[in-house]
Amino acid sequence: MQLLFFFVLTIVLALLNIIFTKKPRTAKNVLEIVLYYWLVVMVGVGGMLAFCGHAFMADKVAVSIGWQPGSPFQFEVAVANLAFGVLGILCIWLRGNFWVAAAIGQSVFAFGAAYGHIRDAMLKGNFAINNVGPVLVLGDVILPATLLVLIFIYGRMKAAAK
Repeated sequence: MQLLFFFVLTIVLALLNIIFTKKPRTAKNVLEIVLYYWLVVMVGVGGMLAFCGHAFMADKVAVSIGWQPGSPFQFEVAVANLAFGVLGILCIWLRGNFWVAAAIGQSVFAFGAAYGHIRDAMLKGNFAINNVGPVLVLGDVILPATLLVLIFIYGRMKAAAK
């Protein structure tokens, strides 16, 4: 599962950075490192990969979600993923409120996708693995909610340090 791979990669890269950083290991610095890799890897690289799947393997992805292949909406979902992928990659260079905006945008998109997947399951009986499985629970609910909590805590820590 690609989502789990990117989550583990995010944690491993963050831990390596925390271990080898010369900065003090304060809660704020550790959280900043975790958020950095989360935004770059999970949102950025993950968004780019989701774009590739929805754009270049649209029919295969559609079937795995329980959707009809050939829908032009697949490309719109692809471009939305591309947009968040670009925002995540830009978090390498842009910090501060840009991180907040990227986290909020990605989370709104994920929560909206969760609503769509749940609605599709309830109204049409679509219980395909990529409609209501781990992608829904982890990718569209737990991870974006966690990202929002972490970005909020980080903002509070930064404000308290001023």
